Amino acid sequence: MKLTQSLRPRGEMEQNQLDRETLSCSICLDLLKDPVTIPCGHSYCMKCIKNFWDEEDHKGIHSCPQCRETFTPRPVLKKSTMLAALVEQLKKTGLQAAPADLCYAGPEDVACDFCSGRKLKAIKSCLVCLASFCEKHLQPHYDSAAFKKHKLVEPSKNLQENICSRHDTVSAAAERTERQRELEVRRENIQQRIQDREKDVKLLQQELEAIKHSADKTVEDSEKIFTQLIRLIQKRSSDVKQQIRSQQETEGSRVKELQEKLEQEITELKRKDAELKQLSDTEDHNQFLHNYPSLSALSESTHSSSIKIRPLSYFEDVTAAVSELRDQLQDILRDAWTNISLRLTEVDVLLSEPEPKSRAGFLKYSCEITLDPNTANSYLLLSEGNRKVTLMYQPQSYSSHPDRFTVYPQVLSRESLTGRCYWEVERREKVYVAVAYKNISRAGLGNECLFGANDKSWALDCYQGGYKFVHNNIWTSISGPGSSRVGVYLDHRAGILSFYSVSETMTLLHRVQTTFTQPLHAGVYVEGSAEFCKPK
Repeated sequence: MKLTQSLRPRGEMEQNQLDRETLSCSICLDLLKDPVTIPCGHSYCMKCIKNFWDEEDHKGIHSCPQCRETFTPRPVLKKSTMLAALVEQLKKTGLQAAPADLCYAGPEDVACDFCSGRKLKAIKSCLVCLASFCEKHLQPHYDSAAFKKHKLVEPSKNLQENICSRHDTVSAAAERTERQRELEVRRENIQQRIQDREKDVKLLQQELEAIKHSADKTVEDSEKIFTQLIRLIQKRSSDVKQQIRSQQETEGSRVKELQEKLEQEITELKRKDAELKQLSDTEDHNQFLHNYPSLSALSESTHSSSIKIRPLSYFEDVTAAVSELRDQLQDILRDAWTNISLRLTEVDVLLSEPEPKSRAGFLKYSCEITLDPNTANSYLLLSEGNRKVTLMYQPQSYSSHPDRFTVYPQVLSRESLTGRCYWEVERREKVYVAVAYKNISRAGLGNECLFGANDKSWALDCYQGGYKFVHNNIWTSISGPGSSRVGVYLDHRAGILSFYSVSETMTLLHRVQTTFTQPLHAGVYVEGSAEFCKPK
């Protein structure tokens, strides 16, 4: 014990030790720094309790490290001026740093093996005694000749590792020589593995360059082809427009020519009518009878008295023909796009794994899906351990939650899906089997909330007559065998999402090749019921 300590009255030392323990932080075991008192009454350094609660943020609740009382929400920390003043007063007594024999061991410290009760920090460990000592219990190693040859090192928690498991005693040098040989062999193995891995890295780099070159060339070629298609369509559009205008001019000329002749005939008839009126007004009977024969005779009209008009029906047949061409092109492009998508999904590189070919192969990636009640529409009933969902006629007693779908009868899974996953859904009546990003909108009747009607979700519409796939509100009709069970396979990294009709065999209904930018959640839209089956 230091001289300054030995000269202090025992009562004063005990009081100072008590004061120090009272004003110490139970986390860092040191005097309080910027002391704060939390609602349960315990006090800590502001930085210590802040760091402790930062690690608990993900739980949503925060607790006291001593009494474990929990608080929600996270309490606001304010410096305790009274405790701060007491700590400063204690520091002024000269006890700012605890004496060596009063430095108690914390969770991360090496404790003295010979202290009874509350153990002090060890300042040295002995490789011969295989024990650790505080300053007091280490003193014999310095005072006694019996301990002169003992090897003292910095405090260590792993002293037992110094005992040889094969021998009671062994020369350290001999053991070192044997272990050195083993080490060299291990290094040779490691170096060989390094060389092998470096070769693999070079191969992968070559693969990346080959993939990029192939992709760039394919993009360039496909752009040229699509440009040619666009030009061809534009050329046909120009030809149709030119022919329509030419026919318009021809037919218009005929109409104008007939119109001019009719106008000439009208002029002639008006002139004749004026002469006849003048004759009718003549009072001289002889003159009337003399002129009547020549004026009353009318020339025969060269044009039909009834012209049939077909309003707005001249070029409609052309419009119908163009519409038919558009529909045919859409069908061709849809089929061609399916073929292109399948070809894209067949692209395989060194590290990619092929999609399973059998149900047994898919089941190797099966995952158990449970539904999140906080996302379920209020008219949906969850059962079977939150694996089954049924549309009800009355709302359920769910609490208000921002994640809940407010209008559409939809629900999402608790689990976020990445990597390779497979699950099956048993359905009754109309069901959308879907996957979606967590940030899909929940409130309202807009497309941003409906599975498949936006760019944050993909859905297979399973109804009585067949199937439709929808993403970003683009619908695609799908042919396939009807089944009450649908299998879903996801390879998140590869961007593959596949839907299967599951019965005695598995039939691919639709495959998507895309890039997923976030983890996905399984989901269903139900007008009957749907159950996520347990993997078998």
